[in-house]
Amino acid sequence: MPKTIYIETPSVFSFKATIYSHGWCELRPFEIDEVNWRLSYVFSGSKPGALTPAVISEENGRIRIDLANSAIDPATIERTTRHLLRLDDDLEHFYQTIDGHAGLDWVSQKAAGRLLRSATVYEDVVKTICTTNCSWGLTKIMVANLVEKLGTPAGGGKNAFPTPAAMAAVDEAFYRTEIKAGYRSPYFVELAQAVDTGDLEPEAWLHSELSTADLKKKMKRVKGVGDYAAE
Repeated sequence: MPKTIYIETPSVFSFKATIYSHGWCELRPFEIDEVNWRLSYVFSGSKPGALTPAVISEENGRIRIDLANSAIDPATIERTTRHLLRLDDDLEHFYQTIDGHAGLDWVSQKAAGRLLRSATVYEDVVKTICTTNCSWGLTKIMVANLVEKLGTPAGGGKNAFPTPAAMAAVDEAFYRTEIKAGYRSPYFVELAQAVDTGDLEPEAWLHSELSTADLKKKMKRVKGVGDYAAE
């Protein structure tokens, strides 16, 4: 059954500035409604097939999440939403750093600075590789193809972002012909297989104890991830 969850936000937070912080809101399974300022996404649970299309919005200073079903427990939905919107990020030091810099006053004034991200590092890595050496239009086509052709149906015409296993199950030719990934095709095969087998754990990058420089070097070992993508 449909369900609605509410999450309190930090005292300094802008829902609009966060969901519209960069182009991620246009990459499936995200969908942006710029008229009503609502963000759609498909949540994935820990159990296979546990998927929930949802609409995220702001209501009376709180985050409102309207779920299409109850396949995923509320704690997981809240944890994932906090990750997507970076609700637990402390921006005080960031605001102090840019204080007085010409042209950046608007950032703190509008409570901006949080960047929308996907539910997993894996999803963000794949999407970032889709942004390299091409137009934004082609990026959107590649990501849409990935979701439509390899993502698990979640109901209501929505698909989740494909799992590493789903992406590892197809070959380079599929990525070239069906996804239109071009030179990225072998990179996607190798990345998906490495993550699916556990040889690569990009989620661990979130809490790595490595220095920024060393972590960047580690990320760049992934084919398709250069300086731009790692940063």
